[in-house]
Amino acid sequence: MLSAAVTVEGLCKRFAGQPLYDDFDLDIPAGTFTSIFGPNGCGKSTLINMMAGLAPFDAGRIRFNGRPVRDVKIGYVFQNYRDALFPWWRAIDNIEYPLKIQGMSAAKRRERVQELVAQFEVGFDLDRYPYEFSGGQQQLISILRALAPHPEVLFLDEPFSALDYETTLFIREKLQTVFVDNGITMILVSHDLEDAVYLANRVVMLTKRPTRVAETVMVGLPYPRTDETLYDPVFIDAKRHSLDIFQREVRK
Repeated sequence: MLSAAVTVEGLCKRFAGQPLYDDFDLDIPAGTFTSIFGPNGCGKSTLINMMAGLAPFDAGRIRFNGRPVRDVKIGYVFQNYRDALFPWWRAIDNIEYPLKIQGMSAAKRRERVQELVAQFEVGFDLDRYPYEFSGGQQQLISILRALAPHPEVLFLDEPFSALDYETTLFIREKLQTVFVDNGITMILVSHDLEDAVYLANRVVMLTKRPTRVAETVMVGLPYPRTDETLYDPVFIDAKRHSLDIFQREVRK
């Protein structure tokens, strides 16, 4: 499966005349799991929206192995899963949607969905409509849809923020499995430092606006990560170091 590196060069973005990003640079290597963390209002979600081609920017360049986003297969998991799913379509139709756009046959689409169902151990009926599912099930459907076209890069915008803890643990486990098995470049925005450090092998710590990279914290822990990871000295040190950077930037 292809996996793309992401290069952001000289990115500029203004809101109400004020700079959010000003000559911002960032490199995300292919096949890495990167978390983006920083103070409120620093533009974490805006950054991945610009990377994914969902939001415009004023200047600069974003490339995926030298290609523009329109030439790259991306997946995107939105924070607000309820608005992200088409309510008039069954769950299976939602998951198949990006495959249908690609022109894939109905038989191949169903085959791909069955692969995902097996991988994520989906035990509920995908012939039902989104409103018939719990929030956690709806978010899982969104993740399956994002993964269906074999993306080179998967963007995750605070995917756990509206989920209960049990569902969060389940989805964290499955995302790790996808990452290890497929080597997709994953980019996570999170407001929870534990999630950011637990899932990623790189945590990009951002400053207050105009936003820049304060530091990239490397998390040298093997996958899969489990409950025991939370007590591993490497995890504790990475989380503590990230927290120190965050508090320093907030106090500036």
